[in-house]
Amino acid sequence: MGERLPLPDGSLAGWTAFPFEGDFQAKPLQPPVLPEPARNGEGDPTECRTCRTPVTEALWADEHWRLDALGTQLRLPAAVMLQPRGHYDLPAERAAELGPLLQRVERAILVLDGVARVHINRWGDGGAHLHFWLMARPAGMLQLRGTFLPV
Repeated sequence: MGERLPLPDGSLAGWTAFPFEGDFQAKPLQPPVLPEPARNGEGDPTECRTCRTPVTEALWADEHWRLDALGTQLRLPAAVMLQPRGHYDLPAERAAELGPLLQRVERAILVLDGVARVHINRWGDGGAHLHFWLMARPAGMLQLRGTFLPV
């Protein structure tokens, strides 16, 4: 550990959409941190940013879900976060609603001018409150295809 590793042949650095150029090395893996630190809002929902944000600030909400704008700092045609109103990961009754709801939000974003695709992502390492990122890829920006849009 501690030594920088070269990128392997055939790695994503060779993809035409790869957003970096020049010398590029992977950082060495850091030693594991165990037990892992708590995520934001884990154990105490009063510390959860989503739970503290009034639902009146949401773009849309119903009894169980809310849709929040992520602001303009991402510089995309649209970037929103779909989250349950309850502080949990994903109970079965909310899971049954999720697919149709993601489709509705995706279709709403796709009608905006200049949107080619909508990327739907879920990362749960930063916050304990379930959240899905929906990011609009600008039309014609092929370098932002796939996993590179969030980068």
